[in-house]
Amino acid sequence: MKRRIKHVTVLGSGIMGSGIAAHFANIGVEVSLLDIVPFELTEAEQKKGLTKEDKAVRNRIATENFEKLKKSSPALLYSPKFADRIKVGNFDDDLQKIKNTDWIIEVVVERLDIKKSVYEKIEQFRKPGTLISSNTSGIPIHLLTEGRSEDFKKYFAGTHFFNPVRYLPLLEIIPTNDTDPEIIDFYMNYGAKFLGKTTVLAKDTPAFIANRIGVFSMMDLLHNVQKLGLTVSEVDKLTGPVIGRPKSATFRTADVVGLDTLVMVANGVRQSGAEANDFNDVFALPDYIQKMMDNKWLGSKTEQGFYKKVKNAEGKSEIHGLNLDTLEYELQGKSSFPTLELTKAIDKPIDRFKVLIGGKDKAGELYRKSLGALFAYVSHKVPEISDEVYKIDDAMRAGFGWENGPFEIWDAVGVQKGIELAKDAGYEVSDWVKNVETFYKVNEEGQSIYVDKNSGEYNKIPGQDAFIILDNIRKNKTLWSNSGAAILDLGDGIINFEIRSKMNSLGGEVLDGLNRAIDLAEKEYDGLVVGNQGANFSVGANLAMILMMAIEQDWDDLNMAIAYFQKSMMRVRYSSIPVVVAPHGMTLGGGCEMTMHADRVVAAAETYIGLVETGVGVIPGGGGTKELTLRTSREFHSDDVKNNRLRDAFMNIAMGKVATSAYEAYDMGILEKGKDIVSVSKNRQIAEAKKVAKLLAEQGYTQPIEQKVKVLGKDALGMFYVGTDQMLTGNYISAHDKKIADKLANVMVGGNLSEPTVVTEQYLLNLERETFLQLCGERKTLERIQYMLQNGKPLRN
Repeated sequence: MKRRIKHVTVLGSGIMGSGIAAHFANIGVEVSLLDIVPFELTEAEQKKGLTKEDKAVRNRIATENFEKLKKSSPALLYSPKFADRIKVGNFDDDLQKIKNTDWIIEVVVERLDIKKSVYEKIEQFRKPGTLISSNTSGIPIHLLTEGRSEDFKKYFAGTHFFNPVRYLPLLEIIPTNDTDPEIIDFYMNYGAKFLGKTTVLAKDTPAFIANRIGVFSMMDLLHNVQKLGLTVSEVDKLTGPVIGRPKSATFRTADVVGLDTLVMVANGVRQSGAEANDFNDVFALPDYIQKMMDNKWLGSKTEQGFYKKVKNAEGKSEIHGLNLDTLEYELQGKSSFPTLELTKAIDKPIDRFKVLIGGKDKAGELYRKSLGALFAYVSHKVPEISDEVYKIDDAMRAGFGWENGPFEIWDAVGVQKGIELAKDAGYEVSDWVKNVETFYKVNEEGQSIYVDKNSGEYNKIPGQDAFIILDNIRKNKTLWSNSGAAILDLGDGIINFEIRSKMNSLGGEVLDGLNRAIDLAEKEYDGLVVGNQGANFSVGANLAMILMMAIEQDWDDLNMAIAYFQKSMMRVRYSSIPVVVAPHGMTLGGGCEMTMHADRVVAAAETYIGLVETGVGVIPGGGGTKELTLRTSREFHSDDVKNNRLRDAFMNIAMGKVATSAYEAYDMGILEKGKDIVSVSKNRQIAEAKKVAKLLAEQGYTQPIEQKVKVLGKDALGMFYVGTDQMLTGNYISAHDKKIADKLANVMVGGNLSEPTVVTEQYLLNLERETFLQLCGERKTLERIQYMLQNGKPLRN
């Protein structure tokens, strides 16, 4: 029987409960979010004359947390509208409603006695066969079901989400011996397919997989930092993006998560007795950590931890780091390490580790000690916490934001070299590793295979049939490549165009590759996917090239370059084969323009997309202005609608608005409802885009006919001029911002036309390109482009 999840009940509305509720709402599931009834009235409730029997009082805890959920930043919901899918309540009045729910997820306080008392109440109302799970991060799962019915145990498992639930893709599934194997499969498949999670089957061991490895790694660093004489800011510089870890690195991460949470996990592992002595000592708290706990310097929640915001003598805010020797906060100066300088030319973090461990400075020493300890530790965790190495790597990538898992890093430095590092750090690796040549390989079919601990043979990582890994097929399936792009054969008559330039920016080499891909697809294949699996789809046009041409006043070449960009986007729209674009992450400027010209879009839910060109002093020049004008004109049913729709599109471009999810992109008109689709799983995105391209081809794709566009002329232009005048007068925008906005408006109304007129797309493209060139001649624009190139963010003035 197929199990459908239409309604979920989340018990506990705190940070984790709210995050879980929000993510189920994100995928279209109705949610009941329940919490306890407050013990006392607040002062505000007393003034209103409310009593403990009033619904507003009884639901207060869940309601307050629900309001925080709606206002959270970064947003937990893909769209504010999805909040309507969540209904709040309380345990006393609403628990009986769980008889109509499909899945009960318990997220109450981490105390075994409280959880067991909640389960006892659940059993009074739960319908047999209803899924029941706990989000516990530390309590042994088998202890939770003691005294429960056979049916309860059959459908029960740990479902450990990571915070923030929307953004961290790990979901650990921890069954007990009583969990039905079919139910385990359901949790694993549902998490991956519907929730878009990296679902990892974990054993019922202390802290499960990700926290066990992640906290060991952090605790090891906490012990080493004083020995090496490094500051907290230096450690964060060494353990962040340079090695493929989040920007928050080590100490900022501890502040965000909360030092008390880190200590709770460390103490839990240490007290469990699960570790051998040499590893158990790593989980012991250094003296300075204990003092921080005593002082309640827990991080962001107490406004000081390893970092603290302070006012300097001039009254300006500064971030000071904790001196771990004196326990005083001080401004930490910039530091440089020769070892890091050696890696500047190496793009991929995984390729840097061989260089980093060879460093002769403190940085090199830290990397050798940390990696040596980590390699030894994970070798002994197989099979204790996982029978397979890939599950550990999956968990660390998805739960802690590591770009590469520990066994992948070990492969990168070499297995034997990793064994040496472990020995130098004072550890012995597990015997099973000593005969391993490499932990991972890619087979002839382009699938990842991993070494089996017991047999030494290589097995296929399961689940790969549902997605395509471009890295794995690149060796055998590359049809063409240049310095910024490649064309790969996805099979079944579909090819993929992959942008591979720095930051995936769109320069001449990328556009040449795109046109070559369309040519090849039209001659020999059935369809084209435009997609990559980098951190971002594309940050937009190559600004350095535009700046160089503008400074040299090489207007003819710049005009030709912009015309080529426009022509390339129009080929995406008007070719004889279906083109499916698969955006994800940052999809800005030209990346957004390419997306809007696709026949279909398969967007990752986490797509941050928009036309941001005004931030560097120009307007969208690759067809973006034309395209939003065209889409808006389709909705011109009345004068009010005309003006409102055009104004909304204008404001989105003028303010450089970026959608915070693919669903918000629907509301902005960048994605089109009923045509474009959203993939909640980034891992499956290329495979889904391939299916869409293949389906379009099989249905008999015909090249579209170029469209006419109705523009509104001078009447609408007057409306925009009045608006920009008011914004300038109110000091909301600068004089240069007004100039950009007025020129944008001129394009979107069709230029100097006395009345509404039907024009061609090329007419608008010519206007767009002419205006782009005019703005490139402005000194202020050149200043903004230079600022953007130097600082990585737009200058508003």
